[in-house]
Amino acid sequence: MSQETVYTHGHHASVLRSHTWRTAKNSAAYLLPYLKPNMTILDIGCGPGTITADLAVNYVPEGHVTGLDVPGILDSAKQYASERGATNVSFTSGDAHALPFPDASFDVVHAHQVLQHVGDPVQVLHEMRRVTKPGGIVATRETDFSGMIWWPELEGMEEWREGYQKVARANGGEPDAGRRLHVWAKKAGYPADSLTLSTGTWCYYTAEERTWWSEIWAERSLSSNFAKTALENGIYTQEGLEKIAEVWRKWGADEDGWCSLVHGELISKV
Repeated sequence: MSQETVYTHGHHASVLRSHTWRTAKNSAAYLLPYLKPNMTILDIGCGPGTITADLAVNYVPEGHVTGLDVPGILDSAKQYASERGATNVSFTSGDAHALPFPDASFDVVHAHQVLQHVGDPVQVLHEMRRVTKPGGIVATRETDFSGMIWWPELEGMEEWREGYQKVARANGGEPDAGRRLHVWAKKAGYPADSLTLSTGTWCYYTAEERTWWSEIWAERSLSSNFAKTALENGIYTQEGLEKIAEVWRKWGADEDGWCSLVHGELISKV
C-alpha cells in the first residue's frame, strides 16, 4: 500500500483483532449519509474486510464494493465477506500510489487509516480523486496520535506515545495524519471549497474494552512490526518494549481506565 514504507503494525494477530472490530458505523459514520444503494465503492487498505463487507451488505446492496490491499491479507477479507453473505464485493491487490483502475471508475473512493502509513499521501489522494467519477466522493479518515488521551496518567504512557511516533516515522509514515488531511488534499489538487472536514472518536472504557484494547497494544509492543522497527532503529530495547507492554496492561486493569482516539475526517465531492 505504500512506496518505501513499512506498515508499522503489520498483520500480526493482535493487529487483525483490532481491525476486525471496525464497522462502517464505528469507523466511517461521516461517509454514510452520502451513500446510495446502487453506488460503486473502492475501499483502499481494506485489511480483513469488515468495513468493506459492511458497506456492501448494509449500505450499497444494489451496488458493488471493491476492496484493495496487499496480497497477504486478502484471503482473510474474502473469507469474512463470504461469511457475511456479501455477494456484491470483490478484492484485489495493488498500490494506492498507482491504483490499477481507469479514471472515473467509482462513485465513492474510501480509505480508513491508510494515509498515515504511506510514503506519499499527496500522491495517494491524487489517485483517489483520479478514479472517482465526476460528482462522486472521496472519503478518508485518519487517527492523530498526538490527540490520543487517556486516564489515569500512568508513568510510561506518554513515553509509549513518543516511541510510537518515532517508530511510525522511521517506517516512513506520519502518525499525526488526522490534522493534515486538508493540507495534503489541497496539495493533491482538491479545491478548498470541495472539502468537508470533521472529527470522529473511538472511546474505550468498559472492563471488556479496556482488556481488549490494552492486550492489543501490549502484544503489538512485543510481537508486531512495531517491535521489529523499534529494536532495529534503537528506539527501544527489549526491556523497554516489555515495560511498554506492562504499562498498557496496568492501564487495562485499572477500573477507572479510559482512552479516546481522535480522527480527522475528510469528504470531497469531485
